[in-house]
Amino acid sequence: MDVLSADQSSQRQLAIIERFEGFVNYTYPIALDIRRSHHVVRDRLIMAMFEQVSLFQQAGKSSQISKLYLADAGLAHLRFLLRFLADANRRLISRHQHEVAAIHAQWANSFNLPNKLGVA
Repeated sequence: MDVLSADQSSQRQLAIIERFEGFVNYTYPIALDIRRSHHVVRDRLIMAMFEQVSLFQQAGKSSQISKLYLADAGLAHLRFLLRFLADANRRLISRHQHEVAAIHAQWANSFNLPNKLGVA
């Protein structure tokens, strides 16, 4: 029974990462086009996207609820960075790009990570 439970948990974890990959595939080329003068925030966005995958993997393999909170905090950080980039004062990404990226990541906004990752 434990093997089945672990297998289901890894399948849920993989599903989360596959969905998040759609967000990364859309957002990464946009991030690369951000002007060089804003390289700090561009690099932070790119690092946060790839760090998020690691946070999902750690949360999926661990039964610690704190790992889930870290994964959720990582998603909040990504949402902040996207809002920062799309702000009218900066316009480093267009409003449309921000909206489409938000749609790609929308599943994460209401995602119940403990249930999806199989951690109670």
